[in-house]
Amino acid sequence: MSDKIKKIALAYSGGLDTSVILVWLKETYQCPVVAYAADLGQGDEVDDIRTKAVATGADEVIIEDLREQFVADFVWPALRANAVYESGYLLGTSLARPLIAMRQVEIAKKLGCDAVSHGSTGKGNDQVRFEMAYIALEPGLKIIAPWKIWNFKGREDLMEYARTRNIPIPVTKAKPYSSDRNLLHISFEGGILEDTWKEPDKDMFVLSVSPEDAPDKATYIEIEFKNGNPVAVDGKNMSAAELLALLNDQGGRNGIGRLDMVENRYVGMKSRGVYETPGGTILRVAHQAVESITMDREVMHIRDGLVPRYSEMIYNGYWFSPERKMLQCLIDESQQNVSGLVRLKLYKGNCIMAGRKSENSLYDPDYATFEGEDVYNQKDAEGFIRLNALRLKIAGLLARKKG
Repeated sequence: MSDKIKKIALAYSGGLDTSVILVWLKETYQCPVVAYAADLGQGDEVDDIRTKAVATGADEVIIEDLREQFVADFVWPALRANAVYESGYLLGTSLARPLIAMRQVEIAKKLGCDAVSHGSTGKGNDQVRFEMAYIALEPGLKIIAPWKIWNFKGREDLMEYARTRNIPIPVTKAKPYSSDRNLLHISFEGGILEDTWKEPDKDMFVLSVSPEDAPDKATYIEIEFKNGNPVAVDGKNMSAAELLALLNDQGGRNGIGRLDMVENRYVGMKSRGVYETPGGTILRVAHQAVESITMDREVMHIRDGLVPRYSEMIYNGYWFSPERKMLQCLIDESQQNVSGLVRLKLYKGNCIMAGRKSENSLYDPDYATFEGEDVYNQKDAEGFIRLNALRLKIAGLLARKKG
């Protein structure tokens, strides 16, 4: 390679791709490589990362528990916006990548690295998310994306390289798909899922039971919100990561949060993704319920009109862009009164509203009732309708005049 690199910080997961990349970087650039891994709630995937990285030749290994920061600073802001991409995807991977990239850049600067690297392919969204973050946060860092510059074509090439370099690759049954997990979700794509007519295998799912196998008795839960953020479940206050983990468990046991969709990647192709997002699904329903009684109508409608654009920004890798930050300020301002309690019924894949209340409620039964009352003069509606229909009346008269 023509570029002279002194030290590289690699976003490392311990899988086949990044294990090969670690060795390839050292061979190609003849410099130290720092393996960086972030625990965002992958479960036991994190357990052996340090051992794998050292065995593969990492000069330094840094593993950070970022679960609380991930939920509080990335998932909650998106929840306050009710963010959803193309009406279904709750942005689990999209929200994780900017945090990993941010810490990777900070560690690169701290340890004197002049380059960062990742294992994303040149066909997916993650390459964009990582590299947009790198550039936004530290434009001077060189970016090394091996899948765009090496000669390997696929998994078999990597396996052969690993064999010739004695790279320790765990002997496990090959998954017929790829997956990515964090506290918000687990995603599945590729392999057998590329046939959009084929139903996902029942044994593929990790976080949830099939709705038909869920308990026959409904589970009731209560979630408390303060300024748009969930703060307690069933009266118990807990941290952001603890709360989401609890709802993942309760939702998963009731078959909630499964999604099978064909989405539009930023790079231009369509891709099928299957997702499990039990806790996130519950929270979105609950958050919208609190908003329904506490948020002003016009504020809600303006915010809702911006949600598709906001969600696209996150999906496409623009978390650190000025436009996302601007919208976040508007969204957060809209949440000042979004505090209250929601009761939900979880039953066989369904998250059903059972009640909502708030000291900030704008819902007034004295005005809303269909029974007799003294606070609303129904005759006032006559002038309201006539004024709002005036432009329609004029258009109708013109149409009649034209015949």
